[in-house]
Amino acid sequence: MSETVTTDYLDCLLKSWSTKSNKPLSWLNQLRARAIDYVSTQRLPTKRDEEWRFTDISALARLSFQSVQSHTDLQAQDIEHLHLKEAKNSLVFVDGHYSEQLSTIVDPATLVIGDLSEFLLTHAAILESHFGQYAKFDNNVFAALNTAFLRDCALIIVPKNTAIADPVHLLFIATQSEVTSYPRCLIIGEPGSNVTFVEDYVSLREAAYVTNSVTEICLSANAHAMHIRIQRENTQAYHLANCAVSLAHGSNYQSVSISLGAQISRYNLDVQLIDEAAECTIDGLTLISDNQLADTHTCIDHIKPNGTSRQQHKCIVNDKAHAVFNGKIIVRPHAQQTNSSQSSRNLLLSKTAQVDTKPQLEIFADDVKCAHGATVGQLDQEEIFYLESRGLSETAARSLLTYAFGAEIINRIPVSSLRQQLEQTVLNQTQVNKL
Repeated sequence: MSETVTTDYLDCLLKSWSTKSNKPLSWLNQLRARAIDYVSTQRLPTKRDEEWRFTDISALARLSFQSVQSHTDLQAQDIEHLHLKEAKNSLVFVDGHYSEQLSTIVDPATLVIGDLSEFLLTHAAILESHFGQYAKFDNNVFAALNTAFLRDCALIIVPKNTAIADPVHLLFIATQSEVTSYPRCLIIGEPGSNVTFVEDYVSLREAAYVTNSVTEICLSANAHAMHIRIQRENTQAYHLANCAVSLAHGSNYQSVSISLGAQISRYNLDVQLIDEAAECTIDGLTLISDNQLADTHTCIDHIKPNGTSRQQHKCIVNDKAHAVFNGKIIVRPHAQQTNSSQSSRNLLLSKTAQVDTKPQLEIFADDVKCAHGATVGQLDQEEIFYLESRGLSETAARSLLTYAFGAEIINRIPVSSLRQQLEQTVLNQTQVNKL
């Protein structure tokens, strides 16, 4: 039996929990009640837990942050700079709560899009069959907290054989201090559908708060989804996120995840290839400095034959920052002819920067093609010398090489305005220290 330790943070959340919701629905409230029952028996993970041994979140345990209240004074002009010009459809959530007046929905007849509460009655059966089915909370206290406290949820259902040409922007804005918010997303791609969506976390002020997010994605047969995830919250925040993906026959999931902000961040990505010929491509970039800690845990689970997965994760770490990457690939006994590769490449920009990387393969089938590898190092002195011989200063040479290292991942983002924003961010942050 696991040790149960009460904490100020969990105690405050448990005391603030309520079954009240804007539009009660029995199955949803039952799900929330099961989640809070689970939380009441748990403790926050510590470095004694294997999955958290490199990530110390003890500071979180001492916080007294309660669930955020629904209120915003934001106007459209206040967030105009955050919008993506390519995104005709955008859902805006302020401190985890849906803001209809700040959101833009074009042609809802083509795409089921909006807040969960809008569709609880009209799409009850499909929501109940998907909601909470992929991001399990029976061994994840943060997923359980998100489920217990959920009120609003970004919902996208792409109809059968429908291709959405423009990206959908899911914008989550933090404005309050010393609160916990619970962003939630549910993306359902029906057979033959195609969609690109951007999951974007930003803050409008320097303040300490907790963002606890959960995203669930289900792709039916031959469905395609491009998932761009950007975490650029302020450096006093705590960002704890879980994403679970289910891939049916012939479906294709592509993900680009960029982690820039938060004092402490943790991102769990679990992808299950539950049927034959499913494919996933997962790219990630972590760029941190000062005393930031960024932890990325991924699991790609090949359950059926002929699955394909490719993963590349990069970290650029400066000052006293600490990056963690744990990538697991599982090939089940019946998942023959799986083709999977994983790469972890890490760049240290100072003598005090730290990276812990652990790529894993668990293979239970014999007819597979799998590979993984990891590197941790500094900038190549020969490359620096070459650029200096072409007239660049040492500082400029180091900055250019660091930028090129990260730009490889950013260039895979198909949304040009977002890509340009991120390129500028990387340029601004790659004024590196000489080792």
